[in-house]
Amino acid sequence: AAIAGLKASSGWPDAPRPVHAEDLLAERALDGDEDARRQLVENVYVPLAGTPLLDTLATYLEQGTSLEATARLLFVHPNTVRYRLKKITELTGYQPTEGRSAFTLQVGLILGRLAENPLT
Repeated sequence: AAIAGLKASSGWPDAPRPVHAEDLLAERALDGDEDARRQLVENVYVPLAGTPLLDTLATYLEQGTSLEATARLLFVHPNTVRYRLKKITELTGYQPTEGRSAFTLQVGLILGRLAENPLT
């Protein structure tokens, strides 16, 4: 993981130094690190799968993190979206409202979808 983290650190040029390999999961996954991909699926996708939280996260990110647009599309009150975003943070450790965390969540969401629908 350390070597993969070092290699992937160029993907986040403004990262604080030293940067931990765990903080570079998204970059490592994009660079082909299978361990990072597995961790993102397990830490982001799996805890949310089968719950309204997964649709909330996907919609929130697809709507450019607009709380109001997300609420409209999901036919829920904006406070419901706020509550769900808080639950997503509790379950994954990543805050959808924070740019860096949102990026990691997006990568985890995509990888989870790909893992569920592999080409046969």
